[in-house]
Amino acid sequence: MSQDISSAHTVFEIDLTLEETRRRAAVVTALGPDWDPLAVMRGEEEAYDLLYSGLDERQQEIYDMLVAAEVLPRRRSVHAAD
Repeated sequence: MSQDISSAHTVFEIDLTLEETRRRAAVVTALGPDWDPLAVMRGEEEAYDLLYSGLDERQQEIYDMLVAAEVLPRRRSVHAAD
């Protein structure tokens, strides 16, 4: 038995490019022809604007702290509750 173990190893490579292309095509097909990515993005922005609107004083302070720390982006329509 030889002490050279390098011959016992086999190089195994897989190119996943084709599989990734198939996966992405399947996702787009599953979304269907009526999927509108721009409308989805607008809806998400509206949801975030609503989520961060009407904050009370303490919530606004925390939000401002998170924005200053660059944890959250500054929302365009964030206002403290009146």
